[in-house]
Amino acid sequence: MTALKITNVRQFMEKLLKGGEFDSFLLEEAAVSTYNTFHIDGHQNREFYTAEEWEDKTIRPYDFSTWKTMRPLCFDLIKGTRTPTAFRFVLHLMPDYAESILRGGETAVTPQQVKAFVLTIKYDGADLTLVTGTAFHTFLPDKTPDALWDAAVKQFLSRKEIAFEEL
Repeated sequence: MTALKITNVRQFMEKLLKGGEFDSFLLEEAAVSTYNTFHIDGHQNREFYTAEEWEDKTIRPYDFSTWKTMRPLCFDLIKGTRTPTAFRFVLHLMPDYAESILRGGETAVTPQQVKAFVLTIKYDGADLTLVTGTAFHTFLPDKTPDALWDAAVKQFLSRKEIAFEEL
């Protein structure tokens, strides 16, 4: 786990909410505080789908909604002349990318053992921070995937020209 402070909040928010830079993520949850506090549960709602649709991986490939589909809604909650008082987004890297993260280092951990590579984006009214995290289906003593995910996030931010500093 690592914490990173975004040094250019405006630029980061442009890329997060208007660009496709984060479209390889799923939204677990969001909380946006403006004139109200809005909470979004990113879990897809089983009652919305028919039994066939729920099981069809072409219709519903993930348990969470994609950031790409949720991004416009989150943008609508944040846009305006006034800055939100706070927000928090908990994103998971799409499982399809887990293998490429693990391939970057020497580990016996398989993509099937990784529940999620998590990126939490938090704004407190002044600072915007990113915190990485890794969740597994069961306890694993190997911390290599954590370090690989930390490095991948830093590399991702650098590649997208998003300035940050380590906390």
